[in-house]
Amino acid sequence: MYISKDILYAGVNDHSLDLFEGQYIVPNGMAYNSYVIADEKTAVMDSVGGQFGEEWLAKVADALKGRKADYLIVQHVEPDHSANIEAFLKAYPEAVIVGNAKTFTMLEQFYPEMPSNTRQVVKSGDTLSLGRHTLTFVFAPMVHWPEVMVTYDSADKVLFSADAFGKFGANDVEDPEGWACEAARYYIGIVGKYGVQVQNLLKKASELDIAAICPLHGPVLSGDLSEYFDLYQKWSTYAPDKTGVAIAYTSVYGHTKEAALFLEEQLHKAGVKTEIYDLARDDEAEAVEAAFRFDRLVLATTTYNADIFPYMRSFLSHLTERGFRNRRVAVIENGSWAPTAKKVILGILEECKDLEIAGNCVTIKSALNEESRAALLRLAEEFS
Repeated sequence: MYISKDILYAGVNDHSLDLFEGQYIVPNGMAYNSYVIADEKTAVMDSVGGQFGEEWLAKVADALKGRKADYLIVQHVEPDHSANIEAFLKAYPEAVIVGNAKTFTMLEQFYPEMPSNTRQVVKSGDTLSLGRHTLTFVFAPMVHWPEVMVTYDSADKVLFSADAFGKFGANDVEDPEGWACEAARYYIGIVGKYGVQVQNLLKKASELDIAAICPLHGPVLSGDLSEYFDLYQKWSTYAPDKTGVAIAYTSVYGHTKEAALFLEEQLHKAGVKTEIYDLARDDEAEAVEAAFRFDRLVLATTTYNADIFPYMRSFLSHLTERGFRNRRVAVIENGSWAPTAKKVILGILEECKDLEIAGNCVTIKSALNEESRAALLRLAEEFS
């Protein structure tokens, strides 16, 4: 696939993967992207995951059309992008590896037996001329590892964006929900903690004339790029991009679930969009994504060992770890003799910034009754 007349796609699709990074469900697989720039000199942009070495090297060779590879540019050392660097260097022993100082430190940690090819250490703002194409390296530390850099090609106005603007899913599978859904789950799960660093990268990118974005995961983005930049602006400033209520609950005997469903029903009657998640059964990453994308969140859980149910604690740790903020939050607690869930939850959320706690949080004693149903109606009215 041609990105431009000189830039070719050389990535692979992984349909054998069940969990990306050991925790994210990827029902549509995963893409590991690599690109080849064929100019007076040639440059290969990143490698791919370990089991795809032969396929990737065949695609690189096809793109090079018998030419040698002059440079291998390593933007990100995470193994899904670096696992075949050793094989590449054996196939192209004259290639120069281009990276920053932290790149080479990490490569040596992962691959101590790597061939000692010539190395070109770059700093942020350095350039590399391939002929018509001049590449500028822009450091993007902690988006989402400290060695990450992105590369801008001024000739074809292409931003090679490393993990930024990536998404879950193989590139040979059509995503009926469009780019934003799985891109949001990817961003919030993997990059979400580093909003300030993403903001820094967006500021640098705003100074560039960009016609296409070539990420390390997901499709190449072209045409009107404003949608992608607008969403990254929202996500990295922790602003919601959906109006509605995410409801996350845990339930032991079904009573807390009944309360969550009753609230959802009342919100629907009021015309409020909702998404509801059973934290013990549904994909936790989807629930985390919903909490960040909607402007309101309801947390419903039982008191458990004078604390909260473990799945709710895990969910809250994902929110706080990623800097959850700028939301309205309500709590529905359940307890048969000493309900403490609300107190525990609000204590955990104290580290989150700019949260507005609902005035109509709800306490249930064992099962719903007339009083707790009335409290849920008041909460539904407040969140409508």
